[in-house]
Amino acid sequence: MKDKIILITGATSGIGFQTALSLAKMGAQVIVTGRSQKSAQEAVTKLKAESKNERVDFLLADLSAQKNVRALAEQFKARYERLDILINNAGLAASKKELTEDGVESDFAMNVVTPFLLTHLLMASLKKSASPRVITLMGGDVPAVLDVDNLLSEKSFDGLNTYSQTKLAMMAMMYEFAQREKSATINVCYPGQASTSMTRSVTPEMLPRAMRFAFPLFKWMTREDGGKSAAKASRSSVYLASSKEVQGVTGKYFDTNCKEAAWSPAVMDAGNRKQLWKIVERMFK
Repeated sequence: MKDKIILITGATSGIGFQTALSLAKMGAQVIVTGRSQKSAQEAVTKLKAESKNERVDFLLADLSAQKNVRALAEQFKARYERLDILINNAGLAASKKELTEDGVESDFAMNVVTPFLLTHLLMASLKKSASPRVITLMGGDVPAVLDVDNLLSEKSFDGLNTYSQTKLAMMAMMYEFAQREKSATINVCYPGQASTSMTRSVTPEMLPRAMRFAFPLFKWMTREDGGKSAAKASRSSVYLASSKEVQGVTGKYFDTNCKEAAWSPAVMDAGNRKQLWKIVERMFK
């Protein structure tokens, strides 16, 4: 991995940070993104110290806005000659419906539009690599049916159910991307449950009503653990980034054990994918 250049979004903490740490330990040149100078610099300092690898850097970007995604891509292309591996790790589980400055519901913007747009923008850099890879992380269990009439919470917003819908939409988009773009391998992985800033910020109201009685158990499962569960959850993304076994493998979904798993029926619905692709393309500013 010593000759690899890797960009990981949202990697100043949690699963993204642990993914960056593992790949830096393998000798890769790792670039992480963060929203603040302070958190990004602290993450890079820690990554360098723990990995014994000085080839770690950061780029600043609030990826909820499309202009910032575009700026990130331009910054990367100005600094680095190519991109070997793009890991779309940044995600959002909002507690209430909010619109980004682009007028897009925030979960959908971060979990669907951002990885789709960034992958497009960096495809030219990926094509300069001998074996480019794109890895996108999903989160939690996803439903079998995609509610295409409520993609942007036009009718209702329902906490983690809305989050799960956006992750399902992301999976469908990345599967379709893999069918259309053969210059890079494009896969999705499920990291599994972990204690992260996102999971620790979940409130009872974000859970489905039938599950709210179990909120104390959820909080116990996602309690601060010093990064242990996040490190375990980073295995699938590290595997897809580094393993020779998946070189040339594209359009696949991998579980927490780094094994190929079945896509949701909604992902395999070509009509869903075609409709989603057009909707997201129309959102680009």
